Amino acid sequence: MPVRVILADDEALARSRLRSLLGDLNPEFPVEVVAEAANGGEVLARVLDTPADVILMDIQMPGMSGLEAARHLAALGKSPAIIFVTAHDEHAIAAFELRAVDYLLKPVRQARLQEALSRIRPLSPDTAASLAPHRASFTVLERHRILQVAVADVLYLRAEQRYVTACTREREYLLDESLVKLEEEFADEFLRLHRNCLVARRHLAGFERVEGGGEPAWQALLKDWPEKLPVSRRQLHVVREFRQGAG
Repeated sequence: MPVRVILADDEALARSRLRSLLGDLNPEFPVEVVAEAANGGEVLARVLDTPADVILMDIQMPGMSGLEAARHLAALGKSPAIIFVTAHDEHAIAAFELRAVDYLLKPVRQARLQEALSRIRPLSPDTAASLAPHRASFTVLERHRILQVAVADVLYLRAEQRYVTACTREREYLLDESLVKLEEEFADEFLRLHRNCLVARRHLAGFERVEGGGEPAWQALLKDWPEKLPVSRRQLHVVREFRQGAG
């Protein structure tokens, strides 16, 4: 079943461009445009009379803005997911506070649009393997700025309360994402060491046994990095697999 999309933008040309991009995703990622709207008020009307999975919505529209429409939709309870599509990045914080699935900047690239829609309905393993690789960077919202942190630069990911800390050699960043979802998406790049920690395979140098105590304890060593990461007893198999691979 295709992902049902409502296009919301006051510019007809912008809606036409999005429709064209969505059409190019077929047949690997089936999408159906079920309605269009030129302002927030029309969005609310379309949602009430047209079943949809996601709204691709501009923010600055005459009458009712996209942000205002999103607030009304949140009050409805069950409503389509929202992906904001805008030429301005200064509304990103407000957008994510409204639980937007993603925030795309114009001009939208097809790969970026596909990535956002994949969060609504994940691709099957076979389809995912045939399409473009997963994202190469994490999006970080920080002090009213949007930063892109390269996945290749991240040493490890650690869950802390409702956030995940991404540690690079320069500094740490907070990601508003689930560690479980990140593990699923980057299974080929990150290895689970502990219930709250994933280490980047490319930065893993090896493992070191910690002496003392009864049960054997191990910690991961990173290349040219002083911090050592504990390995839980549940994940001790990664040490054995690493040693077998080295042998």
